[in-house]
Amino acid sequence: MMEFRLNGEYVELCNLLKLAGIASSGGEGKALVAQGVVTVDGELERRKTAKIRAGQVVECHGQQVTVVS
Repeated sequence: MMEFRLNGEYVELCNLLKLAGIASSGGEGKALVAQGVVTVDGELERRKTAKIRAGQVVECHGQQVTVVS
């Protein structure tokens, strides 16, 4: 599990996937969400630009990212 530190109030899901190194680009992050392989707090997330805030946990392909403030 890795931690991602927020700079603001939230980060968009596709950008978080890129910044955490799970996706190589924002476009790849959007594709991962579209494929249905991304969960937020254990629930499937289909919104590519979902606002991810501190305390939430994102998982994709077995990699888990905890967002902290």
